[in-house]
Amino acid sequence: MAVLAAAQLLDELMGRNRNVAPNEKKREPNWEDPEYCPYFLVKFCPHDLFINTRADLGVCPKVHDEEVRKLFEQSKPHRKLHYQEEFIRFCNSMVSDVQRKIQKGKNRLALSGKLDTPSLLPTQTHKNKEQIDLLNERINGLEAEAEKAGTEGNVEQAQGLMKLCDQLKDEREALKKHVEGGHWSIELAQAQEKQMEICEVCGAFLIVGDAQQRIDDHLSGKQHLGFSKLKAAIAEVMDQIHETKQDRRASRGSGGLASGDEILRERERRRERNRSRDRSRSEHRLDREDRKHSESREREKEREKEKEREREKEREREKLRRDKERNDRKDREKKHRSDRDHDRKHHHHHHHHHHRR
Repeated sequence: MAVLAAAQLLDELMGRNRNVAPNEKKREPNWEDPEYCPYFLVKFCPHDLFINTRADLGVCPKVHDEEVRKLFEQSKPHRKLHYQEEFIRFCNSMVSDVQRKIQKGKNRLALSGKLDTPSLLPTQTHKNKEQIDLLNERINGLEAEAEKAGTEGNVEQAQGLMKLCDQLKDEREALKKHVEGGHWSIELAQAQEKQMEICEVCGAFLIVGDAQQRIDDHLSGKQHLGFSKLKAAIAEVMDQIHETKQDRRASRGSGGLASGDEILRERERRRERNRSRDRSRSEHRLDREDRKHSESREREKEREKEKEREREKEREREKLRRDKERNDRKDREKKHRSDRDHDRKHHHHHHHHHHRR
């Protein structure tokens, strides 16, 4: 914790970027970082309100940074909503604690003295009486001893005993008074308690008709001021939240409490936004469709090419088949011709031979 406090102090004095080298890029703070205290950004941190009072919350574990708070204040209202609601939740829990305390105090004042004190009274008186009897015995004993010491010439001892005796007598007197004034002192306490009241802001007990100085001291005290500040802040931040939500509703077109012009302007802005969104959507859709078309066209082309290749192959095969057939035919014809020629020659030869004879 001490290290954190020291670091915060150094940040305050030398700036957040105190460890950054001159040529290094400064890291821009972001108020949404979890290290920053959301309550401090919205208004103030309740941890700072009650230091060294009964309501002390201890040290806030998060960073409080003025510059970051400025960034928060400049950001759009709807982005702040979550933090504001968190602030309200935390403050409300503290206020409801103090409300419980106030109620308890009021109940105590209402009941005070009427039920519990009388039942204690008889036993207390009884005890006091027993105590007085014991003291009487001791005092009588001591006086006798002192007398004896005196007659024997032990002056110092006698004086010491007498002193002790006097002390015990004082004690006895006090107790006697207490017993006699028992009922009366209780009445007084009740009367005084009836004159007490509860501070409606911080739950402290106040004496009715107390000196003005003390009342002023109470009103300017840390705890009283802290709680009144909390309650005021809750009201203020609630208004801001309400306003932001109203504006958002108005901008959505349900009207809210904004003036006509504003609503129209807001509507125009919204239409513009919608148009541009639709445009970008339709462009996006067209892009998508174009992409789809072009993809399907590509696929078509691929399929066409594939078919073409198939047809090509088919033609090749066909050609080969035809060629083969043609060759076969040629071969057959050749063979046929050669056979015919052979036959003719043979026939001619035979005929000639026959003729010569």
